[in-house]
Amino acid sequence: MIKLRESIDSEIALFVEMEQSTEAAEFIIPYSLTQHLDALQKPEIVYLSIFSDGLLAGFIILAVDNVHRSVEFRRIVVATMGQGIGQSAIQAMEAYSVEKLGCERIWLDVFAHNKRGQHIYEKLGYQQFKTAEYQGAELLYLDKKLSP
Repeated sequence: MIKLRESIDSEIALFVEMEQSTEAAEFIIPYSLTQHLDALQKPEIVYLSIFSDGLLAGFIILAVDNVHRSVEFRRIVVATMGQGIGQSAIQAMEAYSVEKLGCERIWLDVFAHNKRGQHIYEKLGYQQFKTAEYQGAELLYLDKKLSP
């Protein structure tokens, strides 16, 4: 069973380790410990810890835009891939975004070479609305309307 809760400072070192795993590192731009701790202090940034069967299994970073009632889904990192934890966590995060943050839209960017991520996002109803480039790599922007 997947549960989310707001992250605490003492979990950040574990997040850094999770980001440096070989599977996660090719799909994200890892933050340093200091970058995570700084971001955690910003009021518009929300860190959610993912728990699977009571154990810390990953984390999500959101950036809230209250003016537009939207949330940028900045990052999801799951320690063990292929067990459905990420997909369940995204669904729980969407519910959190509606219930706790009052958001109506969620958007994200994903590297074009991240086929697994694209598949999950599309399966969950995200649709591409633009493309861009980041350091020579193609980025796809996807969004989804959230229902209260």
